Amino acid sequence: MTDRIVDYVDLGRRAFLWQGSLVMTAASTHSIDWRCGWKMSSPLRFGIVTDMHFADKPPAGTRHYRESLTKLAAAAEYFSEQQIDFVVELGDFIDAADSVDVEMSYLQTINKQFAKICDERHYVLGNHCVDTLTKQEFLDGVTQQDSFYSFDRKGVHLVVLDACFRSDGEPYQRKNFQWTDANISESELEWLADDLASNNKPTIVFAHQRLDVASQYGVKNNAKVRQILESSGHVLAVFQGHSHKNELKNIAGIHYCTLVAMVEGAGLESNGFSVVEIQPDGTIVVTGAKKQKSYSWKPL
Repeated sequence: MTDRIVDYVDLGRRAFLWQGSLVMTAASTHSIDWRCGWKMSSPLRFGIVTDMHFADKPPAGTRHYRESLTKLAAAAEYFSEQQIDFVVELGDFIDAADSVDVEMSYLQTINKQFAKICDERHYVLGNHCVDTLTKQEFLDGVTQQDSFYSFDRKGVHLVVLDACFRSDGEPYQRKNFQWTDANISESELEWLADDLASNNKPTIVFAHQRLDVASQYGVKNNAKVRQILESSGHVLAVFQGHSHKNELKNIAGIHYCTLVAMVEGAGLESNGFSVVEIQPDGTIVVTGAKKQKSYSWKPL
């Protein structure tokens, strides 16, 4: 049986249009066994930004690289009011440069602003993050130990993935890749399967490249990744970026939420960021700002 995919059109925080009917959730092939490890006394709240592509260079097309600094400052102000537990950037934190020194200067500038938001920060690697830099150089620049890992907060298990590997398993770095050749390595797949098998908590996954499409924006082996996520029975949602647009899909009971890029468009009215709240009953609420859509769904 093929997975049933449901596309949503956002109509606000709690309502969706599907085949002409206003519904709260959609049918899926099976239910998520999310209640097994659910022990949550208060909501978990985290901020998300993605695809800032910060660079000290003039606009190119719809991308306004320098403006990501002021857009991020606006997001930081909002996040401070929301009392978030941590903040996540979903990749393409910086844009490409011709030299290591210049690209590292982009990283230092945007990370100085990002670090002011919250003591706990998580960085997902995007293809532009390692265009000239190596993964280790990027990670050292943001003081993060690993490119893929997991952690627990308030009874929720959270997983950070790294799809910046070529089909032959080589990591992206120093302009050695095509951005359409994104993969989760075999060792990371094994790690992910073991990590989810050892966990019985409701789980949220963070990725840069998309795990729900077969287009150029998708991870090439994402069918294998989805099989691991679905087999665990605990994954509630995947938050991802890369394609710069709003989209929400349900595949086999897991919601794949693609978030809008911060770099797109001029002015603060073109900004986009969100706060995600995981509620004690399993409801997930995405409150989007500016061009980021808002959603709400319950576990299926």
